[in-house]
Amino acid sequence: MLFPKKVKHRKWQTARLSEAKLARPETRGITVAFGAFGLKAESPSRIAANQIEAARRVMQRSAGKTAKVWIRIFPDRPVTQKAAEVPMGKGKGDPDRYVFEVRPGRVLFEIDGVEEAVAREALRKAGCKLPVKTRIVTR
Repeated sequence: MLFPKKVKHRKWQTARLSEAKLARPETRGITVAFGAFGLKAESPSRIAANQIEAARRVMQRSAGKTAKVWIRIFPDRPVTQKAAEVPMGKGKGDPDRYVFEVRPGRVLFEIDGVEEAVAREALRKAGCKLPVKTRIVTR
């Protein structure tokens, strides 16, 4: 799974973003840059590192050995979670997982080296593993 090697701050403050700010379209990483086909997010969400890894694995398996897959996102935001059955208070919980906050328009994955039908099927399967609405885009 993906996670940062070293972080300056172990815990981040909780972002108080309104729905309007989350739904605002992304301005960076919105075009297919490396491969021929890409998977683009259409809704805002947080994608965890294990979800990115699950999508990558299903893409690589369904596309075959000749396919080259690029991951265009990296989970660098720590999310804390208090342990089960811990009473209220006693400070903030320990870091539990790393996530990437996706806004609409961001290209999540790219693929090249396979024909269009195989690439579309691989990207469709990868989109099913993610908590966002996605669509397949071409260069």
